[in-house]
Amino acid sequence: MKAETILDADYHPAEDEPFMNERQREYFRQKLLTWKADILDESRNTIEHMQEGTRNIPDVADRASEETDRALELRTRDRERKLVAKIDAALRRIDDGSYGYCEETGEPISLKRLDARPIATYSLAAQERHERKERVHRDD
Repeated sequence: MKAETILDADYHPAEDEPFMNERQREYFRQKLLTWKADILDESRNTIEHMQEGTRNIPDVADRASEETDRALELRTRDRERKLVAKIDAALRRIDDGSYGYCEETGEPISLKRLDARPIATYSLAAQERHERKERVHRDD
């Protein structure tokens, strides 16, 4: 079945339907694909802007400001590159049937959490435990 036949524009996953049914999987697949496409478009725009923006700026302060802006932009793009990898991993989980289930407990991740953070791999409680452990180890 094609996506357009199982999803209408107003569809949102609901708690009263079977968890990770075909409509929900397709909903999250489209959400992830759209997010990825937006990131890649932004990345292409950055590359174009940086290529056309290469120029000789005689004023040292202006040049330093531009270099700082470029460095910030490159850090942002690097974070987005990592995000695209997480999106690809989520798409693979949709394909293999493990999407939407907590990696730690195996329990379903809430639909609200997945809608807000479709790359989530932990339930909210497991994520909080994971973050507390990280804080404790970071303080050591």
